[in-house]
Amino acid sequence: MIVLGLSSGTSVDAIDVAAAEFQTGDDGVLRMRPRGHTEYPWPAALRERILKALPPATLGMGEVAQLDTLIGQELGKAARRAIDDVAGGDVDLVASHGQTLYHWVVGARARGTLQLGNAAWIAERVKRPVINDFRVADIAAGGQGAPLVSILDALWLGTERTGGTGSRSLAPHSAALNIGGIANVTLVGHTDDPVMGWDTGPGNCLIDLAVTRLTDGREHYDRDGALAARGTVDAVALDALLADPYYAAPAPKSTGRELFDAQYVASLLASVRPGLTGPDLVATLTELTAVTVARALAGRPVRRVVVSGGGAYNPVLLDRLRVHLRELVDPSCELLTADRLGLPVDGKEAYLFALLGYLSAHGVPGTAPGEQRRRATGARRPVVLGSLTPPTPVPWPALSTPVRRLVLTNDPGALQPQPAQKGPRR
Repeated sequence: MIVLGLSSGTSVDAIDVAAAEFQTGDDGVLRMRPRGHTEYPWPAALRERILKALPPATLGMGEVAQLDTLIGQELGKAARRAIDDVAGGDVDLVASHGQTLYHWVVGARARGTLQLGNAAWIAERVKRPVINDFRVADIAAGGQGAPLVSILDALWLGTERTGGTGSRSLAPHSAALNIGGIANVTLVGHTDDPVMGWDTGPGNCLIDLAVTRLTDGREHYDRDGALAARGTVDAVALDALLADPYYAAPAPKSTGRELFDAQYVASLLASVRPGLTGPDLVATLTELTAVTVARALAGRPVRRVVVSGGGAYNPVLLDRLRVHLRELVDPSCELLTADRLGLPVDGKEAYLFALLGYLSAHGVPGTAPGEQRRRATGARRPVVLGSLTPPTPVPWPALSTPVRRLVLTNDPGALQPQPAQKGPRR
C-alpha cells in the first residue's frame, strides 16, 4: 500500500510531502519503503494570511471558513503534483495533517485543536480517499494530541530486548528530537518499554520571528545560523526567558504559538532587556532552544539524540545543543541527524503522517504505549486517529497482527503482495 503524507508546520514555510510504501508481515514488523519526499512553497499571499491568523490574532468566522477552503485547495494541488513527482503516479491514500491554527491548552490539559485544510478539496483534486484531522481523537481520549511523532519514533528506534521477554533491564534511551517551530522529543528504549513524548518548548518559532523582523521580511529563518554566530548570548534575557513556567511542567505536555506568539519575547523582556535586538537577540533565542531541550533530557539515560526538522540545518543551534547535552545529560551523548538512520531530516514529519494514514486505514491506534497504563500523549486509551473522506467503508482490511517494529527498506522486493484477507471489511 502506498500512502502520501502531507504536513505543514507552525513555521508555515512550505507544504512537506512524502510517499511511502508499507507492508506488515505476520511477524509484526511493518516495512516502510520511502518513495521520495519534496516540498512546495505556500503562495505568498496565502502564507501571509495564515501567519496573520495565528495567535494572538482574533479572526472572524468568515476568515476561518475561507482559510479552510483555500488551504484545502492548496494541499490538494500539492498532493496532485506529488503523486507524479515522488510517487511515480501510484498512490492508494492521502494522509493530510492540515495547517494548525490553534492548539487549545488550559493548564496541563489539552482541550482542543484546530487544523485547517478541508479534506474534501484534497479528495476532489487527487481522486483518492483522504484521512485527516489526526489529533482530535487523542485529545478526546484525554491526551495532548501532540506530539504524534512518538509512534514513528517508538517503532523505528526501539531496540529488541536481550535476555528474553522476562528481562526488565533498562535500555539506554534514544531521544528523537524534532526541531520545527516547536521542538519535541520522544524517549525510546526497548520495543516493549513505555514511551515518553512531549513538546520541550520553542524550536525555531521565536528565532524565525526575530529574523523576519530584523531583515524586514527578506529572510524568514536564520540561514546557517549566521546571525546567531555573530551575536552574544545575553544572560539576563536568557534567564528571564527560562523562567517561563512551561519548562517546569511535567510531561506529557504540548504547546504552540498560543504561548510562544509574535509578542512573547518583547513582552517578557520589556522589564529586563527592552532594547535587545540584532544578532544578540538571535543568539539568545538560539541558546534558549538548546538549553530547554537539554534540560528536558537531563537525568534521563539518553545515549544518543536523533535530530530532524528545520533546526537540524542550523549548525550554531546544533553546536550549542551538543555542548549542553554533554554537560546536562551525558558526556558521551551522541548527536546525529535522522538521515544517518534512513529518514530525511526535512521529510520525517511528512513520512509520519504517511505512517499514521496507513495505521488508521487498517484500524491500528496511532499513539505509542506510555507510562502508568496511558499512551505517550497522556491519553487514557489507544485510539485510531483521523477521519476518512469520502465516508465510504474503509477499502482495506484491519490488521490481524499487532505492529511491533518499523523497518526502513529501499528494496522493492522486500514488500511483496500479500494474499487477500477474507471476511468483512471495516
